[in-house]
Amino acid sequence: MIDKLLPGMTKSQVRFVLGTPLVADTLNQARWDDFYSRKSVSGKETQELETIFFDGDDKLERMTGDYLPSDAAEPEAK
Repeated sequence: MIDKLLPGMTKSQVRFVLGTPLVADTLNQARWDDFYSRKSVSGKETQELETIFFDGDDKLERMTGDYLPSDAAEPEAK
């Protein structure tokens, strides 16, 4: 679903794609944090964090974390 996010999307558009953020900082409305934890059948646990930042107009500015859009991957060395 991260691949569906584009810079400039509104908070409501981001919420539609990702759902309600796990942590919405009441002091910093321009930042959403989501934490994902999964446990496989074999018992291996993985944890990921995603932070989404909005600009002053409540538009998606950037994302950091363990999940980034596919086009944000670093290009391969030649």
